[in-house]
Amino acid sequence: MPASVRIVDIRERTVDISRYSDRSLPSGGLTTSIVALATDAVRRGRPVVGFGFSSVGRFGQGGLIRERFAPRLISAGEVDPVAAWAAMMKGEKPGGHGERCVAVGTLDMALWDAAAKIADLPLHALLRQRFGDRGNPAAVCIYASGGYPHPENDPVRLKEELRRFRDSGYQRAKIKIGGVPLSRDLDRIAVAAEIFSAPHSLAVDAMNGYEPAAAIAAAHAFRPLQLMWLEDVCDPLDFETQSAVTAVYEGPIASGEALFSVAEAKLLDRHGGLRRDRDILLFDPVHCYGLPGYLDIIETMETRGWKRSAFWPHGGHLFSLHVASALSLGGTEVNPSSFQPFGGLADGAVLSAGCASPTDLPGIGFEGIEALDHLFRRL
Repeated sequence: MPASVRIVDIRERTVDISRYSDRSLPSGGLTTSIVALATDAVRRGRPVVGFGFSSVGRFGQGGLIRERFAPRLISAGEVDPVAAWAAMMKGEKPGGHGERCVAVGTLDMALWDAAAKIADLPLHALLRQRFGDRGNPAAVCIYASGGYPHPENDPVRLKEELRRFRDSGYQRAKIKIGGVPLSRDLDRIAVAAEIFSAPHSLAVDAMNGYEPAAAIAAAHAFRPLQLMWLEDVCDPLDFETQSAVTAVYEGPIASGEALFSVAEAKLLDRHGGLRRDRDILLFDPVHCYGLPGYLDIIETMETRGWKRSAFWPHGGHLFSLHVASALSLGGTEVNPSSFQPFGGLADGAVLSAGCASPTDLPGIGFEGIEALDHLFRRL
């Protein structure tokens, strides 16, 4: 990164974000922060601006970004993402991971977008340069995430959504469970299995919704279904229940989406009963204090016997796709029909054997999604 390049402005806006492609359906009140980080670098006759957002599922972080972390970045002026991350975290105390980690991760995404644009590289190529090219192909194993319960005519709407996934080239999918009685969860899984019928092609996500007894009952009920994995069965810090589920459920368990630090990752590994030969780690690179924090988690878990193939980052957007490609991770989530316009792949992306390649546009490639490019440009 040229030493003369500086940050000149940072803008943030908190926007609504819906879990349904049909915006008339209830969104749950979710929001996300979008940021534009302007630099004094010029490429192709225009100032370089890095874009980022708060991933999905945690709400916007406008106050923390505007009042705490953006001023530190502007004061430091650092565009290099690693040095800028250190500037953002200066003076921060250990613990307190609940919300500040998302604010830092949002700005971190914009920093990486800017850095890659300045280098005139797609992000996955820049990350390979910075963190060592491991010789992995650009294509990433992906699954289509969606399947939220619809307020009306849910079985039909679920089947229609999953058919669109399949017809678009997705070979794996994930649906949401846990918010309804177990009998209805089993009905929804049966509907989904009509579309994604191959063994281990359908995952289910309880969104940390099951109480302990219900989690154990679900684990017993799901055992014969040959699921890709069973995800987030209970409260993310209820390691006792998590461990009890793994004791009765032989298939893969996926966990970690709602844990944001190295310390929490260690607790999950020590007390959650996870098995290194089959289970999946879903930490979100944005929610884990951005890429530097996420890399710390990967390196820590590797020293404890985990392989990179166990990491499938949460998020379902282009940033996670670049990260999974560059770091040789197992795969990643894609949100083709929810959290628009942030979820999904670049416009016109073509899948091959259930895999996708990150865009070769400079940076993260948000400009390759017309609706998202328009939203960022309004900043």
